[in-house]
Amino acid sequence: MNIAFTAKGTTMDAHMDARFGRTEYFLVYNETTKELVSFDNRAIESEAHGAGPKTAQRLAELKADVLITGNGPGGNASSVLKTTGITVYIGAGDMSVQEAYDAYKSGKLRQA
Repeated sequence: MNIAFTAKGTTMDAHMDARFGRTEYFLVYNETTKELVSFDNRAIESEAHGAGPKTAQRLAELKADVLITGNGPGGNASSVLKTTGITVYIGAGDMSVQEAYDAYKSGKLRQA
């Protein structure tokens, strides 16, 4: 399973980014291989409109099964995520990526 995190850095120690559409980075953790890959999303800052749906499409391209974030995506992005089958968990905005992963595994995050 591939778990994507919205993050402000590129390691498991990085702080979570509470934003979805304009997150700085995505970290994708493959639970099978234990591999962590980071994707720079900062170019989305130059987008005037549609950052959420574009970011949601990017997550689908990255083959994420689960998204863990802070506040959650907006309506249009949520629609895209729903059609791609990505399950969204929110409430991790004040955590590190590692803490968010641990909270997810122990059932402490809320499914959006």
